Amino acid sequence: MRKINKMMTAEAALSNVKDGDRIMIGGFGLRGCPFELIEALVNTNKKELTIISNDLGNSGAGLGKLLTNKQIKKLIGNYYTWNPDVSEAYKKGEIDVQLIPQGTFGEAIRAGGVGIPGFYTLTSEGTSLGQTKETKVFDDGKRYVLEYALKADVALIKGYKSDGLGNIIYYKVSRNFNPLMAMAAATTIVQVEEIVETGSLDPECIVTPHVFIDYIVKEVNNNECR
Repeated sequence: MRKINKMMTAEAALSNVKDGDRIMIGGFGLRGCPFELIEALVNTNKKELTIISNDLGNSGAGLGKLLTNKQIKKLIGNYYTWNPDVSEAYKKGEIDVQLIPQGTFGEAIRAGGVGIPGFYTLTSEGTSLGQTKETKVFDDGKRYVLEYALKADVALIKGYKSDGLGNIIYYKVSRNFNPLMAMAAATTIVQVEEIVETGSLDPECIVTPHVFIDYIVKEVNNNECR
């Protein structure tokens, strides 16, 4: 069997990103974010990107650099009050923002990863977020809102340990949107703190199987922000 080497630098892994790509980026606030992959994405200077993320980090830091660098066309997520630059850019018409309730956001990514095109949820029914969406009343008499799955061209995720194949375990809070996003993109790049010998990870601890991982990037600055 031909051995496949998935390990490479962040710059090499991001070299195939194109203008206009849809990119999922894991993390919650500044925790569980693949900062070195984000920095490499900033350095590509690719434009018109759709960023699918829980939030956009801080002003001028992490994911916020993509906004400062004018690389974003659209945001899909929810917790954007964390970075005041988002509202300013939206008011100026520089970016489009699609707000999705946080739980619905996670389920939409999971649906994209397992091949479910859409699902109905009570969340956002009767609110401004749900008023333009298709709804349906089910047997329980309640009206549900139709939400569509989210998929991406590229996912940038943060893991704790990986073996040579790309089996991933996570460190505490970094097990947020990262495992879901790994399944929902055509290409998944993982940034990890440690790479161990293949076969040495406890199978019961592996959260993301190697089949979902295309490229592995070893962190230069370990434990920068777990």
